[in-house]
Amino acid sequence: MKKTFRYIAAAALAALAACGGKGEWTVTGQIDGAEGQTMILEASTNGRWYPLDSVTLPSTGKFKISHAAIGYPDIYRLRLADKTLYFPIDSIETVSVMAKADGFDRDYTLSGTPTAEMLMNVDRRVMTAAAQHGAASLANDTTLKRELGRMMLGDPAGIVSYYLLNKRVGGMPLYNPGNKADNRIIGAIANAYNEMRPNDPRTAFLRSLFLANRPRTSASPLDTIAAEEASLLEIKLYDNTGKEQSLRQAAADNRVVLLNFTVYEAEASPAYNAELNRLYTDYNPKGLEIYQISFDDNEYRWRSSAKNLPWVTVYNSSADGLDNLLRYNVGSLPALFVIVDGEIRERVTDASKIEQTLRKYL
Repeated sequence: MKKTFRYIAAAALAALAACGGKGEWTVTGQIDGAEGQTMILEASTNGRWYPLDSVTLPSTGKFKISHAAIGYPDIYRLRLADKTLYFPIDSIETVSVMAKADGFDRDYTLSGTPTAEMLMNVDRRVMTAAAQHGAASLANDTTLKRELGRMMLGDPAGIVSYYLLNKRVGGMPLYNPGNKADNRIIGAIANAYNEMRPNDPRTAFLRSLFLANRPRTSASPLDTIAAEEASLLEIKLYDNTGKEQSLRQAAADNRVVLLNFTVYEAEASPAYNAELNRLYTDYNPKGLEIYQISFDDNEYRWRSSAKNLPWVTVYNSSADGLDNLLRYNVGSLPALFVIVDGEIRERVTDASKIEQTLRKYL
């Protein structure tokens, strides 16, 4: 299934929900082995959980609960005795839950929306890591954190990213704001929420969480959530032919460079690259180069696409980590920077204004 630039879709859903008036969302499903037990639906306010509704489960285990949409995505949970099961709601959809009472919080299936399936897969990945290495080791599990970080930065303004930042395993936070590396991730997500969801009640919470834990002596661009980079930070990655490509060298060889962070498998990517190709055709003779970094999961598919593009295309693999995104304060993809005479001059957030920006420098 093709990926999408999910932060765009999430923002659109939030807007639709806000305009939709009295829409409702529904959680339905079946809990086996829980006849006569009361299951409680709970919501939260930045970690404080409170009951919304409840249902007494029949012998079939089947249930259905509906609730008024609140206008923005959120995380809810079902509580059965001392076990809890989390699920996301984006707008006015239906999420299905299938579980057994004795494995309510670990052996379950979520379906109905891509976000629900994503959260289920994230929780399964975390539970697997905890079972293999112990819950206490998760905060320092670099492989796990790299995988989760790539997922979050692929959908930074999504509700699953917020869920992960607040997730606790065995009473310990998965992402500790007191840890410098973890707080950089929190800053990137806070930045995305600040840009894409300024009216979401979680935005102010994320921003204050990051700022309260940032290094006081750090010169990081994340010290100010909406800050832009002013200096060019070197990136060296390999193109589809296996040649190492230096961003700094590209900037030295060309008057203007468009630095693009992207995902080729995203649904909107072909149209985005088509626009870049038009601009490259028109402006490359005048001194334009494009340095494009892909964060696709499938390197083979990336190579198949990259070999057909005329500009510099490089691949940021899972082994390369998230540093390139974090150093450039990239909270959502695609992201585009304009480099002129070796210095970053602008960050272009509206694809329709790329040419207008280029004309100022070429």
